[in-house]
Amino acid sequence: MKTGDTGGVFLTRVEDLLNWGRKNSTWYLLFGTACCAIELMQTGGPRGDLERFGSAPRATPRHADLIIVAGTVTYKMASRIKMLYDQMAEPKYVLSMGSCSNCGGLFQLSYSVLKGIDQVIPVDVYVPGCPPRPEALIEGLLAIQKKMESERGWLKRLWTKGRQAVNAANS
Repeated sequence: MKTGDTGGVFLTRVEDLLNWGRKNSTWYLLFGTACCAIELMQTGGPRGDLERFGSAPRATPRHADLIIVAGTVTYKMASRIKMLYDQMAEPKYVLSMGSCSNCGGLFQLSYSVLKGIDQVIPVDVYVPGCPPRPEALIEGLLAIQKKMESERGWLKRLWTKGRQAVNAANS
C-alpha cells in the first residue's frame, strides 16, 4: 500500500452526489420565438455542442429541469410559458436569452410585447445580446450548472413538500 492511499474510499454527502449528477445532465426545454432561437439551434449543433456539457434538449416540460426562453415574448405567449414552467418538476431553472426576452428589446414599445420574461416566471440567468452568440449561451449554461452544483437544502424541501402532500391526501 502506498503512502497516502485511502484504499479506494470516497466520502461525500448524498446531496453533493445528486448535485453533481444534476449538473452533468441538464435537460433543457426550448422556447424560441425569434432570431435568438436560430442562435440557440446553432449552439446545439456540432460547433457549439451543448451535449459535451451534459445538456440535452427535451420535448416535454415534465422531463426538463431548465427552460431556455429565447426571443420576443408576447403577452399571448407569456401564459403558455407560465403553463410550461408550472409543469416542470422541482428544482427548475430559467435561462433568459437575448434582449427581447430580457427586457422587450427592439419591440418594447409595442403594445403586445412583454417587457421581460421575469414578469411571468423567475429567471436564474440572463444572457444579453441581440442575438447573443453561442459562446454567451454556453457561458449562461455553465452559470446554471454552477448554481446547481452549489445548491443546498433542495432535497430536504422536496422531501418535506412530498410528505405534506401525502399527509393531506390521507386525511
